[in-house]
Amino acid sequence: MERSNDSCAYGFILVGFSDRPKLEMALFTVNLTLYSVAVLGNCTIILVCVLDPRLHTPMYFFLANLSFLDLCFSTSCVPQMLANLWGPDKSISLGGCSVQLFAFLSVGGVECILLAVMAYDRYAAVCRPLHYSAIMHPQLCLRLLAAAWGSGLLNAVVMSPLTMTLPRCGRRRVNHFLCEMPALIKMACVDARAVEMLAFAFAILIVLLPLGLILVSYGYIAAAVRRIKSAAGRRKALNTCSSHLTVVSLFYGSIIYMYMQPGNSSSQDQGKFLTLFYNLVTPMLNPLIYTLRNKEVKSALKKVLGRR
Repeated sequence: MERSNDSCAYGFILVGFSDRPKLEMALFTVNLTLYSVAVLGNCTIILVCVLDPRLHTPMYFFLANLSFLDLCFSTSCVPQMLANLWGPDKSISLGGCSVQLFAFLSVGGVECILLAVMAYDRYAAVCRPLHYSAIMHPQLCLRLLAAAWGSGLLNAVVMSPLTMTLPRCGRRRVNHFLCEMPALIKMACVDARAVEMLAFAFAILIVLLPLGLILVSYGYIAAAVRRIKSAAGRRKALNTCSSHLTVVSLFYGSIIYMYMQPGNSSSQDQGKFLTLFYNLVTPMLNPLIYTLRNKEVKSALKKVLGRR
């Protein structure tokens, strides 16, 4: 009996940039460098936030979790991508593809919501400074983090099995360098509009709704900053939010731009580079943004390094 879905038995072929061998070697070198910097930078942020008691505050609690998510986000796909870029074998097993997709959906969803939680934390710090400690108490921080993880995992638990079980009639070539949901859905040999609509609904809840909450928070913050009379006070409030706002712009900007592109071949290549951007460049830049623009983190880093 002929198999109707050979990919279930043999896994997939990640096409990536295999039509450009010279580009593959250049990408291997660049991506390995970026990944190494991302791992070092995010591990450093986590270490500093844990070791320095001055950073045991809600802002740095969420920052340490953001660094952990960035580590998971990159590690979910970059090692496999580097292995495929290095040699002629572009294959990935069915189990490996499933794990990669699940990790990608869950961690990406958690990060979207965590950025909204961090925006609320900045709102409380700037707009309600006298009540900040009472508002952002440890129990609330833990509940907000649990809600972020629960939402991301729910997205992955629902969408990952639906995507992986779509019939593909022997199609194994994924036009990407990772098992990304849109690329896998496009391979289906049946009408997948129901899965696409469900994915769109989750995207509204996990991407657009948190982005809306971030914009509302910063609207209130902007209004509060305008009411501050002293230039030093305004500068302090802006410095409190600038690092987070930069990270939000990088992360959401690349995701929204990528998913608004039409499905022609040139935009598919753009989508691959944009996926590289928010999988590698953003996790690599986040620790630098928070370190270079934050005196407390720089001071704690010097203290930890001096101790060692």
